[in-house]
Amino acid sequence: MSEKKIIVVVGATGAQGGGLVRAILADASGGLAVRAVTRNAASDKALELAAQGAEVVVADIGDESALAKAFEGAYGAFLLTNFWEHGSPEKEKQQAAAMARAAKAAGLRHVIWSTLDDTREHIPIDDERMPTLMGTYKVPHFDAKAEANQLFTDAGVPTTFLQTTFFWENLIGPMAPQRDKDGNLTLALAMADSKLAGIAVEDIGKTAYGIFKRGTELVGRTVSIAGEHLTGTEMAAVLTKVLDEPVTYVPVPFDVLRAQEWPGAEESANMFQFYAEVPEYVDIRDLDFVRSLHPGLQTFEQWTQEHKDAFPRV
Repeated sequence: MSEKKIIVVVGATGAQGGGLVRAILADASGGLAVRAVTRNAASDKALELAAQGAEVVVADIGDESALAKAFEGAYGAFLLTNFWEHGSPEKEKQQAAAMARAAKAAGLRHVIWSTLDDTREHIPIDDERMPTLMGTYKVPHFDAKAEANQLFTDAGVPTTFLQTTFFWENLIGPMAPQRDKDGNLTLALAMADSKLAGIAVEDIGKTAYGIFKRGTELVGRTVSIAGEHLTGTEMAAVLTKVLDEPVTYVPVPFDVLRAQEWPGAEESANMFQFYAEVPEYVDIRDLDFVRSLHPGLQTFEQWTQEHKDAFPRV
């Protein structure tokens, strides 16, 4: 039997990377092996990955020399950054640059870069529909990742650009349905009547696995993914069915969300306005193509059924 190709997974103990790790480990005959990158090899999640058969190595995504060592002898890598850890577009691009240089130095044959759309291609900086943030961005955590795409191209790294989207897991976290003053469950989203392209975060890693299984076919391509495109009303109908309790969709005006006094409110409002007002965002996410890469792609109802006990019901 030929030796398995090593895939280095950054963020292996997180949601996206973890999905890829589990997909590789579950397919013993798939020809791929996992090298999981973590900052703490002694964490419970890292120890669990090691017990399941992953090679675990320590590196920080901003440390180019440590990354180069982690990439040695590997075939490919799944790479990402976490904007919300620091909130700095510049730091995010610095981390991406370090990963790109390390990938090139190690001679990786296929990198998947988890990225997002550049909102400014549709809503330019001088467009007054939404405020410009940090001087040059409309949605910083989207736009900075999109800018970082060029770093991989300039470095000569064979890359597939995996454009992700809204995680349904937000609905069991900060955007969970809430009870109104009358005790009724409401789903409040700043989406007006537009469709939201959402996905189960586990399916991001599993789609990445499908891309790696295609060999180098998708190198140089942008693959934009989602699990389903649904309006707020359609999502509320699914929640009503699964939770066995009426859930009503409440469209939140963009400016109302923007005016809230929590960190990231402006950026979140801009993001949802982009989702709602740019139909191309949904149009480029071909669900049939995504399903060809990952046949087990979940619908919103399937995901909701799987997670129904995680929804707050207070």
